[in-house]
Formats: sequence, C-alpha cells, structure tokens
Amino acid sequence: MIRRLNPVAIACVVVLAVLPALVGPYGVTLLSYIGMSALAALGLVLLTGVGGLTSFGQAAFVGIGAYATAWLTTAAGGSPWLGLVLGLVLAGSVALVLGAATLRLSGHLLPLSTIAWGLAFYFLFGNLDVLGRHNGISAIPPVGLGGFSFQSAMASYYLVWTMTGGAFLLAANLLGSRQGRAIRSLRGGTAMAESLGIDTFRVRLAAFVVCALCAALSGWLFAHVQRVISPTAFDIGPGIEYLFMAMLGGAGHIGGAVLGAALVTLARDALQDYLPLFGPGAGQAEVVVFSVLFILVLQTARGGIIPAVARRLPRRPPPIPPAAPPLPRRTPPAPGTMLLEMEGLERRFGGLLAVSDVSFSLRAGEILGLIGPNGAGKSTIFNLLAGSLRPSAGRVRLLGRDITGLPARRIAALGLARTFQHVRLRPSMTLLDNVMLGAHLRGHAGLLRGALALDAAEERRIRAEAMRQLCRVGLGDAPYELAGNLPLGRQRVLEVARALAADPLLIVLDEPAAGLRRLEKMALAELLRALRQEGMTILLVEHDMDFVMGLVDRIVVLDFGVKLAEGLPADIRADARVQEAYLGGVA
Repeated sequence: MIRRLNPVAIACVVVLAVLPALVGPYGVTLLSYIGMSALAALGLVLLTGVGGLTSFGQAAFVGIGAYATAWLTTAAGGSPWLGLVLGLVLAGSVALVLGAATLRLSGHLLPLSTIAWGLAFYFLFGNLDVLGRHNGISAIPPVGLGGFSFQSAMASYYLVWTMTGGAFLLAANLLGSRQGRAIRSLRGGTAMAESLGIDTFRVRLAAFVVCALCAALSGWLFAHVQRVISPTAFDIGPGIEYLFMAMLGGAGHIGGAVLGAALVTLARDALQDYLPLFGPGAGQAEVVVFSVLFILVLQTARGGIIPAVARRLPRRPPPIPPAAPPLPRRTPPAPGTMLLEMEGLERRFGGLLAVSDVSFSLRAGEILGLIGPNGAGKSTIFNLLAGSLRPSAGRVRLLGRDITGLPARRIAALGLARTFQHVRLRPSMTLLDNVMLGAHLRGHAGLLRGALALDAAEERRIRAEAMRQLCRVGLGDAPYELAGNLPLGRQRVLEVARALAADPLLIVLDEPAAGLRRLEKMALAELLRALRQEGMTILLVEHDMDFVMGLVDRIVVLDFGVKLAEGLPADIRADARVQEAYLGGVA
C-alpha cells in the first residue's frame, strides 16, 4: 500500500521505465549497479541519516546476502528466491546479535565497532573454503520467475529497479509512521525520546536490522546480476563508499540514496576512464579524488545535496490534517486523590549532595509550584521524578505505585509527561511531527504495519490529536513549520503541546514561561488553568514569581537541595526565610 502519492516519485518511475531506451547496453548495466548501490545506501539513510547511528560496516551485510544466495544456488542447487530468504534471514540474525552487542555504545565507539566487525566479515569471506576463499564463487545462476530468466542486461535492470523501488516505497511508508517518528527521534540523544515512552534501544536495534536487510537485498541482486563474487567487493572500503553515497545525496532523505549512488557510481566510472590518461600511476588517485569531493560536500552542503537544493525551492505545505475520531483517553483520578508522593528523596553526585531528604505530595487536580534559586535542586527533583536520574535514597509513588528508579519510558507509560529546562525538540522535524511524537504511547502500530501503510486510520487520529494540541497552545497556524525555526519561547510552548499529546495524568513543566512575552505568558497561564479545570495535575518549576503566585495552588521552596518551606502562595510570599533565600527581601 502507498501512504501518499508523490508526484516526484511518479516522475522518477516514468523516467526509470523509459531510460533503458535512451542509453546503450553499457549504460543499462551501469544503471543496474546504481540501483543496487542505492539499496545499500538506503539502509544507511535510515540508520545514519535519520537515526543518527553511524555505520561503516554496511558492505559486510551486502556480502552476507550475496554469499548466502551464491552458496545455496551453486553448492546446494537451490532456487535464487530461496537464496533471497536465506540471505535476509542470515543478515537479520547477524544484525540482531551485533546490534545487541554494540548499539549501547556511545560516541566514537559505535562507528569503531562497525569497522571492526566489517573487517572481520571481509576476512571471514576470504578464508572459508566453502565460500571459495579469496577466489570467491562463480557461475551463479540468474534469477528466474515462471520460466522467464532475468539473465539479460535489460531484464536485470528491471528486476533491480523493481526491487529497489519496492524497498524505497516501504522505507517512505515507514518514515511516515509511528515507528518512523521514533527512529527520527533518536538523532540528538535519547533522553527526550525515553521521556515520551519510546524504548530507544529497541528502536535502534530495529533500525539496524532494517539497514542490514536493505544491504542483504542489494547483495542478493549483486550476486545474480554479476554472477561472480569475491571478498574484495565487501571490504571496509565499499562500506565507507556506501556511507559516502548516503551523505552525498542527503542523509536524511531516502531520495538521497539514489542521488548519491548515481553520483558516486558515475564519478567512479568516469575516473577509471580518464585518470589513466594523466600518467601510469594516475589511476591510483581515485581515492584521493573521492576524498577531496567528500570534503567539498561537507563544506558546501553538510546535509547533502537534496536538503541544500530543497532549502532554495518554494515549499507548498500539505493541507491541514482533517478531523478524525479522538484517541482513547486515560481515566483521570478523582479530584483530591493522592497522585504523587515523595518521601526522603536524596541524590548524590559523588561527594555533592544535590537533593537531601526532600518530601512533598501532590493531589489530583492541583497545580504545585516548585521554586528556589539557581542550583537549589529543582531540575534534579524533576529528573528523579521522571526517571532520567535514579535517587540515591527515598521513594517516589505515582497513584500509590512505587516508581522509584524505573526507566523514564516506563514512568511515561504510567501517565507522567514532562518538558525540559533546556528545550529538547527535534529541530529538523515539523511542529506537527514533534507533537505526534508525544502521542507515541497512544498508538500501537509496529514496524511492519507502518512499512505496509496499514496504520492509516491510527495515523489520522494521532495527527488530528497533535493538531488539536497545537491549536490549543496557539501554534496551529503553521503545523508544517520546522521546529528549529521557532524562537526559544515558542519552542517551550511546543514542548507543552507535545506533553499534552501524551494524555498524561501528571504534567511536569520545567520553566515553561522562560522566553515568553507578557501576552504569551498570560495565554499559557490561562491554558494551565483550563487544564486544571479538566482534571489535569501540574507540577511547575518557574522563576517568574508573578506568573507562579497567580497560578499555583501551593508552593514548595527548595534551597541548596533542602526543602525550605511549603504552603499557600500568600504564606510563601510572607515567609522571612523565603524572602532571604530567594525573593531578596520583604515582599
């Protein structure tokens, strides 16, 4: 199924259909290699460009797909289609094992690990007798279907691009789905995604497996089109080249895989033809030329060619999402029910005691303000409540359930939503997509349903809910604006909309009014009062005393990680200890 017809995609299909008639046999073969490379690069677009996980080992999975079908069809006499199944199963299984072992690594360690196992597979292919060692496997049969053989260059071309087109369609559907948004949320860190209930490790692992499956499909086609394989094609060099293709075309756009594969393949072919003309050793300068080209791309179009061009073209935003049946909602607790309890909460960072023996409670339908000078421990309290930090001592209960030390995603599933002191959005995603991320736990479609576009009804409901929350906070006029284009104050309001999309029992707001103008603060205060009337419970950290005093029901004051006072706003304003520690004198 197709999620949405794209005129550009339709035009590309027409061009690919008629292109063989415009080029010679060699051109058709070259186009087939572009399609196979685009498949491998597509996996890296999803993993690296979209998910932010760099891999140099994509050629190893291409090799697994190629060697699996080559061995099955030559040594065991099996069908190429069985070879496809075997290659996908092997690549997926290996990706699961490698992903489970390496995807928890951070920083430069993950890319280094991909280089390590990429080299390991290269040497494995070259040292197994059953795989022909460094001589490889030859006489691989062509693919056949119902008596028809895809042996000719023209038939191979249409087989390659049919497979490639199908993979790109599934990838486009996936990126527009609930799981696709979860993959996109990985870029920029995991704290925000975990706070929305997303299991970031499982999402990383799923993206890694999908990336490997794209490579295995490319390897299967490579084996049956070229009909001879050797380990050289699956060394770390081709793995770096696949990554270069994805980066060159546009790492965050699936079309970038095709553009990058085309440019690199055609450039390599041209260099092999023309570099030898400059002298006997000039042909060895191909790597140098590619390195210079890569540096130029990073300097002039760091996001790749497609994003650089897209920024200069006029944008026609999609229509405003239509109304849809509302998503199911939680049953809120009765007003006055004990919702949140903190007892003796403590957090140490080495020898520093950031929070010491803090206790307070919050009832359903109440707005509680948490105030204190900078460094008082307010954000640390928020992180302890939301699961971003584990307490050194003490207990936290939500509706009577002990949530002390639970991961942030599990606490989010129980009904706690939050914003951050330092805004955490995905700037390259639209306002609408950022808020749809907030409703992640309210959907249920998995990876396969998303790729096959079987989640259309659920997506309409999530999109309509996100649009409703955008309108609620005053951002409904430009839902397709990129979040990174908003000023800081409105980004904070967008975070509030994202939190509301989760339909929480408790919303924890960390300085939501910071950066807002007076009228915007008034609108935010009215929104929070309306939420309280609807039964929402709110815990609020804010430095604007006028905003806090006129809004909250009670206030807890922290100073140097210790609870200094608790009570009604008027009592807190009159408290001499609070005036000395925070308000700066007699109010």
